[in-house]
Amino acid sequence: MNRNIGILFFTLVVMMIGFGIIIPLLPFYVTDMGGSGISMGILMAVFSLMQFLFSPFWGDLSDRYGRKTFLMLGIFGNGISMVLMGFATELWMLFAARALAGVLSSATLPTAMAYISDSTDENERGGGMGVIGAAMGIGMVLGPGIGGMMSDISLSAPFFLAAGLSALSLLFVWVMLPESLPEEKRLKERSGFKGPQISTMWKALSSPLGFLFGLAFLLSFGMTNFEGVFGLYAELKFNYDAKTVGMVLTVIGITSAVVQGALTGPSIKRWGDTRVIKASLIASAVGFLLMLTATNLTTVMLTTGFFVLSNAMLRPSVASLISKRAEEGQGIAMGLNNSFMSLGRIAGPIWAGTVLDINLNYPYITGAFILALGFIAALIFLRREPV
Repeated sequence: MNRNIGILFFTLVVMMIGFGIIIPLLPFYVTDMGGSGISMGILMAVFSLMQFLFSPFWGDLSDRYGRKTFLMLGIFGNGISMVLMGFATELWMLFAARALAGVLSSATLPTAMAYISDSTDENERGGGMGVIGAAMGIGMVLGPGIGGMMSDISLSAPFFLAAGLSALSLLFVWVMLPESLPEEKRLKERSGFKGPQISTMWKALSSPLGFLFGLAFLLSFGMTNFEGVFGLYAELKFNYDAKTVGMVLTVIGITSAVVQGALTGPSIKRWGDTRVIKASLIASAVGFLLMLTATNLTTVMLTTGFFVLSNAMLRPSVASLISKRAEEGQGIAMGLNNSFMSLGRIAGPIWAGTVLDINLNYPYITGAFILALGFIAALIFLRREPV
């Protein structure tokens, strides 16, 4: 059990390193190929769009055919997309590589979450989801740093390193990770593509899990008002260079990883998913506003640290509660959760970039409003949930 979660942990670290590597490199790639800010926004959105479309599909297939195959497919897709980005010489190649990464690597997260759900009881599940969150946080710490350092060799070098790490992770999963979903527990229905068409999404929102799916969208939309524009915000407001932005992102990533890995499980056990969700939502809304008061590097570190500390447990808590409420089909539920979060990652950066052009503070103000709205809704709709 511990070894299996360790393999999943390493796999997700590798996946997020590949995502994080792009952060310091993408602006240079896009401008070198004649792109603009609009090109960057669409390039970030196409990845999340493909995740949005395909996550439930892979989750559904994993419910019917097992988790391991689709974990491996996601890792393979991540590695191939990194190679393609490393060799890209024109803007359309970047779009193609990011789209392919979104299609295939979207198999990884919902099947990893479903694997945790298969392998843990309800008391341990929050901690298992926290381990996944910690892996993602560590990958996001290492990725930008690796990308920045290795760009001295060439802009493409970090992508080939990420591809090599994906190959290593694929080997570990293939050789060492057992299947978590036995044949007798797999869904038997045969069906076609089950992407989140409008009817599927609408039906999910009207299900008993509907509020939690809506909350997954809200927290993702709100969070990307910070994540999507922080580098540009820091450059325009404080005249920070890439090294300084990378240092702040490192502190953010470390804080997030420690909180999710060490505190999520104990906090959920002591106070319950719903109380952790409500506290995280309101504290994150306050954190958004506090970040607007920062005037120097010290206060930037302190306010962003508080913000990340406040929301680090939000994503795994929502995922944990969804998995507990899903009566059957953990893969489908986790896939839908990931799709709603992907939808937030499509809309959030586009919105944040648009309002940033109007006023530097608007992304953070609207982020605070969105999370405060989520808090009020949680007070109403999660009132009767057991804790």
